Amino acid sequence: MADFHQNGNIAQFHDLRTRPLEELEYRLETFAQTRKISLILPSLFSELEGPALANILDELSKVKYLHRVIIGLDRANAAQFAEAKRFFARLPQNHVVIWNDGPRVRGVMDRLAELGIGPIEPGKGRNVWGCIGYLIACADSAVMAIHDCDITTYERGMLSRLVYPVAHPQLPYHLSKGFYPRIGNGRLGGRVTRNLVSPLLISLKKVVGDRDYIDYLRAFRYPLSGEFAMRTATLPDLRLPSDWGLEIGVLSEAWRNMGPRAVCQVEIADTYDHKHQDLSQEDAQTGLNRMSMDICKAIFRKLAADGTVFSSNIFRTLKATYYRRALDMLEVYSHDAMMNGLAFDRHAEEKSIALFAENISNAGQVFLDTPQEQPFIPNWNLVHAADPGLMADFRAAVAADQAEA
Repeated sequence: MADFHQNGNIAQFHDLRTRPLEELEYRLETFAQTRKISLILPSLFSELEGPALANILDELSKVKYLHRVIIGLDRANAAQFAEAKRFFARLPQNHVVIWNDGPRVRGVMDRLAELGIGPIEPGKGRNVWGCIGYLIACADSAVMAIHDCDITTYERGMLSRLVYPVAHPQLPYHLSKGFYPRIGNGRLGGRVTRNLVSPLLISLKKVVGDRDYIDYLRAFRYPLSGEFAMRTATLPDLRLPSDWGLEIGVLSEAWRNMGPRAVCQVEIADTYDHKHQDLSQEDAQTGLNRMSMDICKAIFRKLAADGTVFSSNIFRTLKATYYRRALDMLEVYSHDAMMNGLAFDRHAEEKSIALFAENISNAGQVFLDTPQEQPFIPNWNLVHAADPGLMADFRAAVAADQAEA
């Protein structure tokens, strides 16, 4: 993907293959002396048993500029939490495993529920939100990075390139978003980005007209990537969705709080592959079926907050416009795959487009029927205002969990 194209909306940083990784890491080690860098890893316990995470830890063990690694552990009982602590013990950096399902952490979070501001539902959004709260409570890092724990093609240069723009003291960026080609096992990946987000944004522009927010999202080469880095000063105001709209939600918050000049995207890999979600056509609560609904709602909510008026007629038109545009783009993707010798299941791709078209309509109807829906987890400034002692108690609960054998 080496090129030097700039889209004019947000800064793009490319891998021009001109700088050795060792030199990049040396510079980050220099920055980290005064601007500490921490990494958040939201993880399911099942990912400890997969093929990717062990290699990720082996690569991270070579990174000298990391001050702290925070692992948010979901769906784990007491025995599995103990196993997770042993699993992550190979990391030489200061690290902590937050047991989200443990009684101490749940007890602290129950206090928020009593105040009516607790996280809505378990999931990656809540996991990341909790890890961010812990990092804010530590009050010793200037830069935070996040990436997923199922990257089968991981190498430590991904992290170095991701954090560099926000760690460099002379650069103005507060959010760095990773991008890469989604290629794995000889197949063209990234179905939700290719078949939903890209044609949906084009269709929205045709149906509701020009919007700066739409142009901003379209500027991202891979808006659904799970890899991003931020300066920690921006974290207390960050509102995260609790559903699968996390990545779009973070970009939307950056648009609201920072503006596009403080945002950049960075090419972090030549190839990238991770766990693929099932389409789950028969189950609206799982897989890409659920993900597509949450992404659509996140985009619709943000546009409405910026003054766009939606109606049933608009959503019907949007569905038809999207479907035609997505099929046209599918044709081009199939040619791209053919030219590069990649497998491309045209039938499966068209099935996903049909499902996404239906979910655009469904998400629009949910949006119209439940205007009072509040899917965002309260930001940590609000949490601190409601319960000033909670962050310290949260940190103490995590420390107590770590101390147990």
